[in-house]
Amino acid sequence: MFKHEKELFHPVSVERPNPQYAALLQEQLGGANGELKAAMQYMSQSFRIKDQAIKDLFLDIAAEELGHMEMVAQTINLLNGHEVEAFAVPAGEIQTHVLLGLNPGLINASGYSWTSDYVTVTGDLCADLLSNIASEQRAKVVYEYLYRQIGDKRVKETIDFLLNREEAHNAMFQEAFNKVQDSGSNRDFGTTKAAKMYFSMSEPSPANTPFPDADVNPPAFR
Repeated sequence: MFKHEKELFHPVSVERPNPQYAALLQEQLGGANGELKAAMQYMSQSFRIKDQAIKDLFLDIAAEELGHMEMVAQTINLLNGHEVEAFAVPAGEIQTHVLLGLNPGLINASGYSWTSDYVTVTGDLCADLLSNIASEQRAKVVYEYLYRQIGDKRVKETIDFLLNREEAHNAMFQEAFNKVQDSGSNRDFGTTKAAKMYFSMSEPSPANTPFPDADVNPPAFR
């Protein structure tokens, strides 16, 4: 069950309309690394999770991502201003001005529609957690790119908040992975000698390379 709270996670505002930047910000509404993708991915992954604490974590973060989606949409709405003016967007999507009546759409910065193909679900908790860690990292990168391209201090405050929440989610998923990293596909595969062999395929190879004979420990998040 979901309940809509009228108060946003973080207040959003803009110094002035900026339709071109609104088109850029669409990437985090309807893009492959955006907030809708994250919400749908974590919710979809949660359905078969047996560990109740991790299941709750996925659903809690999914719900927060829906809140972030609302923040991004409201910021886009403010940036679009009050008048349709496609010529104010010299590059990027113009559907907002010729089709949507300035309504933030489920499209990316190029105008392509959001698709469930963005959502990754494997049913293997280790694989899904690693996918989520990567998703949060990619979202951080997109927000960093967006942060660099706007001078509006109020918009930058919103992006800074969202970027830091992506980092928080990243840390939460890493902690969950630490808990289950010896289960599922990590338990069933990667346990033989073949999993610990590395080959240097570059020439000239370093004379003192430790591979393929050295034992290699699996990576651990800290």
